[in-house]
Amino acid sequence: MNIKGTRKTAIFLLTVALLVMYVTGRNFLAMRQPDVVIPADGFEKRMLSDWFQGIHNTPADTPVFIQEGQEPGGTVLILGGTHPNEPAGYIAAVLFLERAQVQKGRLIVIPFANNTAFTHNSPQEGYPQYIRFLLPDGSVRTFRYGSRDTNPVYQWPDPDIYVHEPSGQRLAGSEMRNLNRAYPGQPHGVITQRIAFAILELIRKEDIDLAFDLHEASPEYPVVNAIVAHEKSLELGAMAAMDLEGRGIPFRLEPSPRNLRGLSHREWGDHTDVMAILMETGNPIQGRLRGRTNEALALTGKDKFYQKAAKLGSLFIPYEDDQPIALRTARHVTAIMTFLEMLGFISEEKSVIVNNIPDYNDIIDKGIEAFLLSIS
Repeated sequence: MNIKGTRKTAIFLLTVALLVMYVTGRNFLAMRQPDVVIPADGFEKRMLSDWFQGIHNTPADTPVFIQEGQEPGGTVLILGGTHPNEPAGYIAAVLFLERAQVQKGRLIVIPFANNTAFTHNSPQEGYPQYIRFLLPDGSVRTFRYGSRDTNPVYQWPDPDIYVHEPSGQRLAGSEMRNLNRAYPGQPHGVITQRIAFAILELIRKEDIDLAFDLHEASPEYPVVNAIVAHEKSLELGAMAAMDLEGRGIPFRLEPSPRNLRGLSHREWGDHTDVMAILMETGNPIQGRLRGRTNEALALTGKDKFYQKAAKLGSLFIPYEDDQPIALRTARHVTAIMTFLEMLGFISEEKSVIVNNIPDYNDIIDKGIEAFLLSIS
């Protein structure tokens, strides 16, 4: 090839490279735009930094919504988005945010707990950047499908070994960016530790009685379709699990392991007076047996390899053809409402009554789309 031809080829390749950089850079930066939510009447919006200034004016700061009923009662926290690649958790939180009418007590909702983890995803997993819901009026609600961990732009590098503070437990280095390995947090630590500390400060200062951390897990993971309860909340968890079982919505009840540190259900309960609950639903996009990974799998949970695994008895959830997000979200929403009912049985003084939340069958039959509000 002559020099002129080589120069043309180089210019062409450089142009293509710049175009790819532009498109990918624009897509990357677009994930920093927050998801739109429409709080129901009565919610007051604050920021997590109101409870801990150490995350003020940082990408870690995230909205906190508080609604107080006319009757005094207890206080309940719903936390979604600890892991933004587990969408049923934050969609359940959004449903409470957009529909709740609090009659008694207070409801606090944090839909996007690790805000930094919503600003990127895990491309090596093939995950989509967004999930979308087509509403009855023809409008579309879009939510980011983020990553399990804090964006490395804001916390890097990972150590070879992550040593949890204050327990000294040793984990893989990347777990240092996992919010659910960071509790009780450190006020002067890395950004993930400061998020954890801020959430614990909110629980302490607002004297929260019952707190939920909403998750999803792979169908082959033993702790799935499960309620994980600190010993302070085991009695309440048993009551809720039995009630749900009687309604045909089984949840396995798991005690929080005392020697597994950094997790919400352990550290919230150990470091505050709250009754701590973590819940898991079964989501095939979280698993290792899945085939094609895309938005459809995140929404429908339909995967031919999981169908085969179910027939072989290799899964810990009932699985026939799919595991749609409506089912997974309905499990979270219905379990929370059941816990609130049981809380009232245990203590009238700490009871929290929330109205206008769709029931289990309505969510499954009508889909998430029927209960999200239009932004058009």
